[in-house]
Amino acid sequence: MQVTPSQTIGPFYWGTIVKAYRADLAPPGVAGERIELALTLHDTNGAVVPDGLFEIWQANSHGRYNHPEDRRNLPLDAGFEGYGRASTFTDGLLNRVATRLYFDGDPANDEDPVLKSIDAARRATLIAKRDGQGVWRLPIHLGGAQETVFFDV
Repeated sequence: MQVTPSQTIGPFYWGTIVKAYRADLAPPGVAGERIELALTLHDTNGAVVPDGLFEIWQANSHGRYNHPEDRRNLPLDAGFEGYGRASTFTDGLLNRVATRLYFDGDPANDEDPVLKSIDAARRATLIAKRDGQGVWRLPIHLGGAQETVFFDV
């Protein structure tokens, strides 16, 4: 039996994974707009999953990722890693799935090639909406009638 790629870098200890990264992607002094994003993870029946882990990748205010494969001639921001992890506040791990997040009302959504490639009836599963307190919210559903669109990466 061969080891699968997901097993080649473990085992992970829950407290170490979560504490090793911050959920705040934009520390003080980094350029760009600050927003608050609230993600909830749901199982196939719609129940909240209490033991999930979110990883977030974000480009800086210039549109560049702090990643060796992003070689575009755009500036990097000192102190902005563009990567964070946040747990759903209980022990446990989640199999890795990948999705994207878009913001409701962003004019760029209309021309985004990835979003346009998604069946119109399912696009809403990728679009965060702002609540009355200014927090952007997006429920992530692992399956069921409201399943979020996931991507092979």
